Amino acid sequence: MKILLAVTGASGAIYGLRLLKVLKEKSVEVECIVSNAAKKIIKHEIGAAKIPKCYTEKDIEAPFSSGSFSLDAMVVAPCSMKTLSAIASGFSHNLIARSADVAIKEKKKLVLVPRETPISAIHLENMLKLARLGVIILPAMPGFYHKPRKIEDLVDFVVGKILDSLGIENELYKRWE
Repeated sequence: MKILLAVTGASGAIYGLRLLKVLKEKSVEVECIVSNAAKKIIKHEIGAAKIPKCYTEKDIEAPFSSGSFSLDAMVVAPCSMKTLSAIASGFSHNLIARSADVAIKEKKKLVLVPRETPISAIHLENMLKLARLGVIILPAMPGFYHKPRKIEDLVDFVVGKILDSLGIENELYKRWE
């Protein structure tokens, strides 16, 4: 399986970074893009040393900006409302939006993990538009039935749900019985 992961400037970069780590642990082939805003968020929320080596949003000539690149799925985690809006309107102004546009046109799985609250009617309309195109909208909303004890348990719940949507088996959270 080949996955493209994009980390955008919404709060919650920890979701994208944890997903990247788990995918690599599972030997999934993964490429990544980190937006300029995400770099600032990572430095603020996690620390500068945690920024992975990835493509930048300006690397528009990256191989996955073309439909001829073989890709199974793309995940944007976290997905800022700016990025979600660009994807919904087909505004391919950077590598992240272009790659998502390619995923949609090529009928590849696309998972967006918005991390915003409250959600406006504009946000909801953009999410509905994308959902109708087959995009998976997976908000970063952790459950609590698994009795989390630390922040990592909450993060793993959301990352586990992302993996579930990709069809990747995982035991990151205790399932409902």
